[in-house]
Amino acid sequence: MEVAKRAGAKLSADTGTESSPRSPACSLRHFACEQNLLSRPDGSASFLQGDTSVLAGVYGPAEVKVSKEIFNKATLEVILRPKIGLPGVAEKSRERLIRNTCEAVVLGALHPRTSITVVLQVVSDAGSLLACCLNAACMALVDAGVPMRALFCGVSCALDSDGNLVLDPTTKQEKEARAILTFALDGVEQKLLMSTTKGLYSDAEFQQCLAAAQAASQHIFRFYRESLQRRYSKS
Repeated sequence: MEVAKRAGAKLSADTGTESSPRSPACSLRHFACEQNLLSRPDGSASFLQGDTSVLAGVYGPAEVKVSKEIFNKATLEVILRPKIGLPGVAEKSRERLIRNTCEAVVLGALHPRTSITVVLQVVSDAGSLLACCLNAACMALVDAGVPMRALFCGVSCALDSDGNLVLDPTTKQEKEARAILTFALDGVEQKLLMSTTKGLYSDAEFQQCLAAAQAASQHIFRFYRESLQRRYSKS
């Protein structure tokens, strides 16, 4: 499949460095990740996709308010803070999607009657913000040592008026797209954990985007592994 081949474009493995500019329409932007940046959270990570950047902090498992206590599992909360101003409807919607994804993989039953809070701060938004938030949240959860059954990642796709598929779209590409689809996938079998869509698309186009996202997710998970290997090989 052409989409899958394009998704296989080489990515930079070196944290903080850029890969060459993507020439095909269906390729991922460069990645960069740095963990353990903040001292107060139990885990933290900064994740960069192109010019989109998100800083994540994880607190917990910690004491939970009685009103939010769940007797058989941890209470998971997600707080998303925009670059400027107060959180609005868009942020609340993304918080719910990120929380649902985290709840699908975090082994909350191992820490009943506790709270796990993921705080995400948008540093810059140049497209595919939700996917970048998901990736930052995953790396911060790993840094905090929160038990998970699998890693997860986010991949965004855009469909233009001609039906062409663009992975990891920029803000400009999102504005010109007739449909934007974001998927959360697990790292074991690339199973779909969450999807959110906006715009018009056919069933066949949805499956095409999902297949492209699953192919692209393998590169993201490989970047996760290489990033963690570099970090722990130094310590």
